Amino acid sequence: MPPAALSIHLAIGQVYAWSVFKDPLGATVLKGNSFAGTLSGLPFTLGIVMLGVSAALFGTKVDHKGPRWAMLVATVFFAAGFLISAAGMALGQFWLVIVGYGFVGGIGLGIGYISPVSTLIKWFPDRPGMATGIAIMGFGGGALIASPWSSAMLTAFGGSGAGARSGGIADTFLVMGIAYAIFMSLGWLLIRVPADDWSPAGWDPASARERSLVSTANVSAANAIKTPQFWLLWVVLCFNVTAGIGILERAAPIYQDFFRGEAPAKTLVTIAAGFVAILSLANMLGRFVWSSLSDAIGRKNIYRIYLGVGAILYLVLELLGSANKAVFLVCALLILSFYGAGFATAPAYLRDLFGTFEVGAIHGRLLTAWSVAGALGPFIVDYLADRQTAAGLSGPALYTLSFRIMIGLLVIGFIANELIKPVHARFHQATDQLTSRETI
Repeated sequence: MPPAALSIHLAIGQVYAWSVFKDPLGATVLKGNSFAGTLSGLPFTLGIVMLGVSAALFGTKVDHKGPRWAMLVATVFFAAGFLISAAGMALGQFWLVIVGYGFVGGIGLGIGYISPVSTLIKWFPDRPGMATGIAIMGFGGGALIASPWSSAMLTAFGGSGAGARSGGIADTFLVMGIAYAIFMSLGWLLIRVPADDWSPAGWDPASARERSLVSTANVSAANAIKTPQFWLLWVVLCFNVTAGIGILERAAPIYQDFFRGEAPAKTLVTIAAGFVAILSLANMLGRFVWSSLSDAIGRKNIYRIYLGVGAILYLVLELLGSANKAVFLVCALLILSFYGAGFATAPAYLRDLFGTFEVGAIHGRLLTAWSVAGALGPFIVDYLADRQTAAGLSGPALYTLSFRIMIGLLVIGFIANELIKPVHARFHQATDQLTSRETI
């Protein structure tokens, strides 16, 4: 089951490698356009928005139709997004890339993201944090595969560098669409749902329900969004993601601004690129390590670490500035590991609070927090850095205000996590209302 889930998440995690296409697009179909930088980011932005929207809209159907249906639909939409984009580049119509990769592919992103999660929780009821960490780790690591692969194809097909041509980008999109369709098909061919009465050998369900926040009841998606617990967790996830994605989106410029003058410009750019790669690795590993730890110490306690320690780390970054590279690197790596882990731990937290009945649908609705954070975090960091630059500031001073805002958001998230209590019995689903799920 983990390989089935990873085949989906390693594929859709390609979205984190979209920046590889920005310069080639600017040199070909968007050449001469003064807004090329902004326009080349639209497919990515729309894709993230559609991820949250489609996960929220189709989450209930994913739970009722089963993971095989969901993974097949995700495969079709995600691969079709690349094929439409390939046609757009071949015809010189960039709007088709926005529609294909952003809208169509974004639907595949959302359905694919939630499709294996609830299934893995059912296979690993004794370790739900580890189970979701396995799958969502793949999403964080997808860019580690897609980035060098995309760059190599763009170079081979003539889609980048001097004399870049749009046909080279079209060829790259075409190959990726076909390759991802084949790779993701492993997921929907392999996936299975356990029988209703299945449990791991030697595991006692009662032992997992000793913690106060682990529910023995089930809550429907329709009822879950009526509870304060859902919205408190929405705030927790939104602000945890905002704090992490603000650094992730601007990682290379942040490193260069903090340590400018300590190395030649060309060397600094290379080091900054390595910094981005290391952050991606921390993002990926944090999803598995920290979410697995949550099985031992509890979901509420692990979010206390993500939010409380995260706020302290941002304070250290602000106070030390560029004084110590080692401290800067450790703080940044931990913040990004908490960012990834917040995603991976959320489904297990939902399972503790609302049961497994429609956890996929509830997870889909929760991911709207990601859509908001995906716009909020980069806006805070980029906008304030631009304002500080216009005011004549430079270096670490560009980020002082944005880091303080991140600290405030993390503190608010910490408080929201503290307010989460067990779900009231009036929201529980009656036993005779729990319909069986598809068993493939």
